[in-house]
Amino acid sequence: MEQGGTSTTDLYALGEDCIAEILSHISPRDTCRLSVVSSKFQSAADSDSVWERFLPSDMQLILSSSVSQSLPNFSSKKEQFLYLCNNPLLIDDGSKIFTLEKCSGKKCFMIGAKELSIFTLGGDTTNWISQSLPESRFSEVAELNIWREIRGKMETRLLSPNTTYVAYLVFKLTEYAFGFQYAPVLFSIKLGSGGGHLEEGQVKYVYLMTRRLTMADEHKSWRVIEEDEDILSEWRELLESEAREKPEKRGDGWMEIKMGEFFNERGDNGEVEMSIKEVEDPYWGRNGFIIEGIEFRPKENR
Repeated sequence: MEQGGTSTTDLYALGEDCIAEILSHISPRDTCRLSVVSSKFQSAADSDSVWERFLPSDMQLILSSSVSQSLPNFSSKKEQFLYLCNNPLLIDDGSKIFTLEKCSGKKCFMIGAKELSIFTLGGDTTNWISQSLPESRFSEVAELNIWREIRGKMETRLLSPNTTYVAYLVFKLTEYAFGFQYAPVLFSIKLGSGGGHLEEGQVKYVYLMTRRLTMADEHKSWRVIEEDEDILSEWRELLESEAREKPEKRGDGWMEIKMGEFFNERGDNGEVEMSIKEVEDPYWGRNGFIIEGIEFRPKENR
């Protein structure tokens, strides 16, 4: 077809294989939108050749590391893709959770608490306990008392390349939690190259509890701390200098808060290093903190 001397192509005249090839180079979300154009587009959009491109190249390796012995027999690549978007997969002996981001097909991971290094006061390991919670997909979570630092690592080769990722701390505070509304914690995230060199990372202070607790009369000392501007002045200065992150409740009942973000270029032999540090409290430490893990998700494009 020619219009004004310019040659154009009528997409409706293209063969189904050609349409499928075009669709495989756009996003899963856009492919689903274009499937309503015509019956030919719908047939092409449902083809295995399209959805094979949307699945990670190491999909079989990921599936082989699943701890589940009852994965369904998928009738199509599209069915497999949608299953992995809606059914997080426990992998690597139960230490990680894998899923796909539905709109883009990018990989998402959560590393569980047992994959994290937890440092407590004086190196005392009795200040944190491993326990099982029915609302967690992991067999174990960690409840921390009088802790000092939590560290974790994620291999960038496992993540989708050329993707900006956001790291989130996934946690809960127990009914008897205290201290988190008075002092912030320090998040840091660093991206290392294949040679082990660490780039300058992101550092920020956040509060894990945003509300003030009502204290009993016998705990008047806590009220004194809350009202003592000199004690908290340094922390408040730090918080006022940057946008303040707040925990948000997830659909699964856990809380999450953004730790930082990074761009994963090729992901060859690199690591992302994360740290959560307890800011020194001049009176008491914090108590009643349950950590499920650290999750990596592609940054949303709004």
